[in-house]
Amino acid sequence: MALTDAKIKTAKPTDKNQKLSDGQGLFLLIKPSGGKYWRMKYRFSNKEKLLAIGVYPDVSLANARKAKEQARSLLAEGIDPMAHKKALKLAKGEAAANMAGATGQEVRVRGRTTNKASRKRPFPQPGEYSD
Repeated sequence: MALTDAKIKTAKPTDKNQKLSDGQGLFLLIKPSGGKYWRMKYRFSNKEKLLAIGVYPDVSLANARKAKEQARSLLAEGIDPMAHKKALKLAKGEAAANMAGATGQEVRVRGRTTNKASRKRPFPQPGEYSD
């Protein structure tokens, strides 16, 4: 039986982990602390794996189902959804690092080309001024 938003909202945490199944491997894991996490169980290369989709209510039921369908389409193509997700995250991090590196180089170049007046010390050194 498929989950509904009303069932998710009314689900209360118990003293143990609780799973509310939506079908085709997608379920909502409810922790005793009250956290609600979307997970998808699947098999790849004869190994059972668990894909983390997100936290409810940040990821809605509809978005979790879309993520499940995307993961199933990757599986149909012979791609591990968890490895695909890690590769995307790594690529995004490298792009951000490259962007930060380029920005840092621009700042250093600007620092070298500034005029000497901006490099003056803000306070006089001992012996610079005679009264």
